[in-house]
Amino acid sequence: LEDGEELNLAGFAIKAIHTPGHTAGSMCYYFAEESMLISGDTLFAYSIGRTDFPTSSSSDMMTSLRDKLAHLPKDTDVFPGHGECTTIGFELENNPYM
Repeated sequence: LEDGEELNLAGFAIKAIHTPGHTAGSMCYYFAEESMLISGDTLFAYSIGRTDFPTSSSSDMMTSLRDKLAHLPKDTDVFPGHGECTTIGFELENNPYM
């Protein structure tokens, strides 16, 4: 999928958001109607994914967080690849990387 591409799957409208940083091809999936983001290893509660892999980039990760995820509605529920669920608003207030 390309950044910003939308698809319909099982009755859900899903927007692909390219979020390089953890790896070059990292993607998050945003369900606007459900106010939900599947963040994979990009964003965790209080933290972010690792950026020490061969295709990782700390600067790309910060750009993905600042320019893409931080602009989602604050009430968006975030389901990360590991750990507890959170919201964009909570992370904006409590996550030092956001």
